[in-house]
Amino acid sequence: MSLFTESEERTELRKAVRAFAKSWGQDYFTGKARAGEKTTDLWLALGKNGYLGVNLPEEYGGGGGGLGDVAAVCEELAAQGCPMLLMVVSPAICGTVIARFGTEEQKQRWLPGIADGTETMAFAITEPDAGSNSHRITTTARRDGTDWILKGRKIYISGVDESTHVLVVARTEDHKTGNLKPCLFVVPTDAPGFEYQPIPMELVSPEQQFTVFIDDVRLPADALVGDEDAGIIQLFAGLNPERIMAASFATGVARLALEKATAYAKERSVFRDTPIGAHQAIAHPLAQAHIEIEMARLMTQKAAALLDAGDDMGAGEAANMAKYASAEAACNAVDRAVQTLGGNGVTQEYGVAALLVATRVMRIAPVSKEMILNFVAMHSLGLPKSY
Repeated sequence: MSLFTESEERTELRKAVRAFAKSWGQDYFTGKARAGEKTTDLWLALGKNGYLGVNLPEEYGGGGGGLGDVAAVCEELAAQGCPMLLMVVSPAICGTVIARFGTEEQKQRWLPGIADGTETMAFAITEPDAGSNSHRITTTARRDGTDWILKGRKIYISGVDESTHVLVVARTEDHKTGNLKPCLFVVPTDAPGFEYQPIPMELVSPEQQFTVFIDDVRLPADALVGDEDAGIIQLFAGLNPERIMAASFATGVARLALEKATAYAKERSVFRDTPIGAHQAIAHPLAQAHIEIEMARLMTQKAAALLDAGDDMGAGEAANMAKYASAEAACNAVDRAVQTLGGNGVTQEYGVAALLVATRVMRIAPVSKEMILNFVAMHSLGLPKSY
């Protein structure tokens, strides 16, 4: 597959997911969210159809594809009104890390369930006092015989209540230098000392956010994923997919908003019988949104291709750019959709207003636009570090 055209297999995958997601639709998704219910039936149906694990190795129940494939699934779901946040987390972050760095036993234990949706796994890195600075993470892991003892706190962790386990980023002490280094641990959500509380959000989503408390949680030796001494390399193996998936999530939502706005502009008439879409004040902002979305999708495709080719550094740059461009495109598309619909744009009936908060969050999470600009300034332009 080139960076500019998707393979026939990817195109067919998109077509199939689009049809599948359309049969569920935005009314189902937002209806569940507003009722305080979960979309477990949709999640399991995704797994049954092979869409959740399309990026995971075939020998562990996956589809044997790349991250670009699962990103395409995420985008098409969002474009049909079913933006599944846990798709970013469970198969893309956790699945990728375990498939790449886990032992054979860990792969056999976790990947089949992640692929079929029966073993959803959350991801916990953000902390109250660390924010965008992952070097300030204070959740620590210390040895106690052959076991590990974890202690710390995490915040804005998605879908903990729907997950059987969480992949937690902690820090262990390097016995040679005494410095703390990041390590990854699989933690059961029902482990003694592991507690979580929901964070009230103005976000219309069935997938909730949580504060997580980890109070001397005891874990067996095989809870550690990967090499204890690999440090930051393994962490970024999960963060690059996170950015690419967030970009796909954003462009999918942007497409949904633009589709609604375009349909409305073709039908709505205010002056005589001319549809409002004939007026350049309406048409140009929507055309601009389409251009921004397509550019963001292309950068996302480039990032996924580089990641699947094993170019971690190149993928890191492209993934950050894709996430930045997609968040901007999504915010702009939704804002223009609301403006196109006028008063109808802020009603529940038309399904646009709920996207305002969802897209605004995309400029913040999983990495803020400012930190992306810092990354590009340093690594792409070679400018001095500013923080």
